[in-house]
Amino acid sequence: MANYSLLLGAISAAFLLTSCAPLPHDPKETYILVAANIKIPYWQTALTGLNHAAAEMKVKAAMFGPATYDINAERDELRRAIQQKPSGIMVSAADAKLLTADINSALQQGIPVITVDADAPDSKRLFFVGTDNYNAGRLGGELLVKLLNGKGNVVVFTYPNQTNLTERLHGYESVLSGYPGVKVNHAVDIKGDPTVAFDTAKQLIDTKAKVDAFVCLEAVACPEIGDVVNRASMNPKPKIIAMDTDQRTLTWIQKGVISATIAQRPYTMTYFGEKVLDDLHHHPPASLTENFANRSFSPLPTFIDTGTFIVDSSNTAAFMQENQAHGQQ
Repeated sequence: MANYSLLLGAISAAFLLTSCAPLPHDPKETYILVAANIKIPYWQTALTGLNHAAAEMKVKAAMFGPATYDINAERDELRRAIQQKPSGIMVSAADAKLLTADINSALQQGIPVITVDADAPDSKRLFFVGTDNYNAGRLGGELLVKLLNGKGNVVVFTYPNQTNLTERLHGYESVLSGYPGVKVNHAVDIKGDPTVAFDTAKQLIDTKAKVDAFVCLEAVACPEIGDVVNRASMNPKPKIIAMDTDQRTLTWIQKGVISATIAQRPYTMTYFGEKVLDDLHHHPPASLTENFANRSFSPLPTFIDTGTFIVDSSNTAAFMQENQAHGQQ
């Protein structure tokens, strides 16, 4: 990871480039965000950031991707985006290995490509804008240890082949390595289907399996788990640590069913990402396919961390009020 001060310098430089001197924009200038499962609230928030940046710059923006979690459909949508020869592309790589060749192809065709939310580190993408997922996992891990008082059995819900979720799990594991009394007994692949989370949680509770906490590394599982736990006649009920700020997640926090969620900034990822793509479109490096990560005088960072924070009962109301002010439900 880049040094924090270097990241701040990179962010400041990019901000100056994109805000102080207005760039000439062609009305046909278009920036495309490609993601999977784009109908969920997380990506709708990201779309708000994308559209806000486009409105400020008076350019066009669009989000491509399947309405449900489908990695092959996301690859098809990325290829469709490339065919349109846009001014720049942002990609959230649900399956980095699957998308790497197409990311590289776009760059070879002169289209700037960055990754947001989920990285494709082995591709030639110019850099990654998003969460430091390892540290997000550590943040969750420290909270989990506190909630369980250092002892308990944990079930994790994830997509095992998605790079950002793997990094989050490693962050949890790094914290839990110092607390042998907290054990992850089961990791559930929900396969993009929230009913898998619901059915698995219900089966575990119905069979009276020893589960002291449920941890979700992605957005769609924990609202379902909250529903199951809320219905269960058990005391004490398992702790739940969610990911992201789905309205249902926030409601379960208000009701005391979900303990907390680790919040990302998808709006920031796409708003800032589009501004930087715009600068790359107007001031491209000599080659888009150069290995900038191995250059000490690189004009580009490798990673820009948009940050994470905990939302719990102490700040849920304020967070929901801010969401409403920005048209998010």
